[in-house]
Amino acid sequence: AVYVNGKFCKDPRKVSPNDFFYTGLNVPRRTSNRLGVNVTLLTADSIPGLNTMGLSLGRVDLAANGGLNPPHHHPRASEIFYLIKGTLYVGFITANPTHRLFAKILTAGDVFVFPLGLIHFQWNIGSRQAVGFAILNSQNPGVVTTANTLFGAVPAVLSDVLAKAFQLDVATVEYLQQLPWQNP
Repeated sequence: AVYVNGKFCKDPRKVSPNDFFYTGLNVPRRTSNRLGVNVTLLTADSIPGLNTMGLSLGRVDLAANGGLNPPHHHPRASEIFYLIKGTLYVGFITANPTHRLFAKILTAGDVFVFPLGLIHFQWNIGSRQAVGFAILNSQNPGVVTTANTLFGAVPAVLSDVLAKAFQLDVATVEYLQQLPWQNP
């Protein structure tokens, strides 16, 4: 057996068209969670033929009136986001020392690029469900959801650390740490 990028490579004589195929990405996903978002990510785990291709794809469904794909980053990928339905406010923030926000309002047919490793988000500001596709230049882009990582860590980050970092009181941090942090 040969492993490439941590994935088992199939014997080329046993590869079939199904190793390069996925169906159902056209089906709307439920967005009835606290954030109003559902991300369906297709990587080499779901399409084995993506192994070594440096590509993955995500369908992002956002509930009407405030569905949010919260601030997050991909440690191993840049992303191009294509909106097919709805109206979104999207953006990314540059790294130290400037922390500059680059943001736009997207409507159906618009595209926005999120550079490698930078925190970014998509927020539905429209009155109907929004759907977009994220194309990432990694077969395993990873995702680090900022709030979940900091306030939902197990074991918890010391509340004094987060209070000082976010300039909050300890009680607020402890409240945030008790919330049920979910991944989109």
